[in-house]
Amino acid sequence: MDAVFNRVREAAEKYRAPMSRFLRDLIAIKSESCQEERVIRRIKEEMEKVGFDRIDIDPFGNILGYAGSGPRLIAMDAHIDTVGTGQLADWHFDPLKGYEDDEVIGGRGASDQKGGMASLVYGVRIMRELGLTGDCTVLVTGTVQEEDCDGLCWRYILGEDRVRPEFVVISEPTGGRIHRGQRGRMEIEVTTRGRSCHGSAPERGDNAIYKMAPILLELRALHENLAGHPFLGKGSLAVSEIFSTSPSRCAVADSCRISIDRRLTAGEDGPLALAQIENLPAVRAAGARVAVYSYARPSYTGLVYPTEACFPAWLIGEDHPVCRTLVDAYQGLFQKEPVVDKWTFSTNGVSIMGRHGIPCIGFGPGHEDQAHAPDEKTWKQELVDAAALYAVIPLVYRGVIQGADQQKEV
Repeated sequence: MDAVFNRVREAAEKYRAPMSRFLRDLIAIKSESCQEERVIRRIKEEMEKVGFDRIDIDPFGNILGYAGSGPRLIAMDAHIDTVGTGQLADWHFDPLKGYEDDEVIGGRGASDQKGGMASLVYGVRIMRELGLTGDCTVLVTGTVQEEDCDGLCWRYILGEDRVRPEFVVISEPTGGRIHRGQRGRMEIEVTTRGRSCHGSAPERGDNAIYKMAPILLELRALHENLAGHPFLGKGSLAVSEIFSTSPSRCAVADSCRISIDRRLTAGEDGPLALAQIENLPAVRAAGARVAVYSYARPSYTGLVYPTEACFPAWLIGEDHPVCRTLVDAYQGLFQKEPVVDKWTFSTNGVSIMGRHGIPCIGFGPGHEDQAHAPDEKTWKQELVDAAALYAVIPLVYRGVIQGADQQKEV
């Protein structure tokens, strides 16, 4: 096995420059959510170049590239949409033209998470060249609209494409760590209603903004008392937006609405999170409406696949075969112990495992603190290391499964 690991590391290093060029191409193509068609086409070109056996683009716009023909299906995912660039004055280089030196590549999506796609494509190239797919078929997915609605792309893949892998490797940035879980999240709205009147005589009306004020204070207190988990950490609640309506700036507000970003730890779910808000005294006193936002934005293909903005937490144990596969692969390749951790942010795992129960594990180039930030960058060595690790996953997984089967027989 050591000889195989050595050959994989050498091959990954050989592809450092092509991976970097591919990533620079991806960064240069603007691909915010629902505008990903051009970057999907560029990924298809690279998949064809490195020798994927089959490449599909589904009706939702996701690209699915297959390598190998074994009965075991393993998937590796990278979402290829990005957030916007924000204020260009905050960048020290053009976020689309990007930046490169001997160590890093910069640009929007470098870490979050076009770097993951670059490493996946070349991981498969190495896998094929060295004959490492074995009894596995490897599926690489370039998924759309994750930044808008995490997991929706995989709800489509699982529900409509009828693809069901044994497990999924998520290539979101992990900074060289292995991630085995994340908190879930919800997008919640709370609305109060009032009655407008002329602002010169506010006592004639019923100000919806004032009704919201005690609710905001109780929400802040609720956040402080949410449940915790020894690995995923504490649930959280943040008021992220506030809106109001009135006939004019000289009138009392007749409605007020807030948005809440609710992070769900293990043991929390949507009904619980809604009930906690609905039962607040100020919410009851105001007769406020509490609801989950819905998402129904068309993909770049024009397809609408509506969903409720509720995304469950997920995690697997350190002794899970999928976690052990990545730990063993990391140890074999890099001759050191990995750090096993979790994401702070959310990923497509909310659908893959959170809704559908398919185990997920994370390893990807780039760092979480680069996501959505100006001067976003990733590290070339991490691209190389990730490609090497992806390449050996089928081989190591077979060993883990065979070892588990032998243990059962004993």
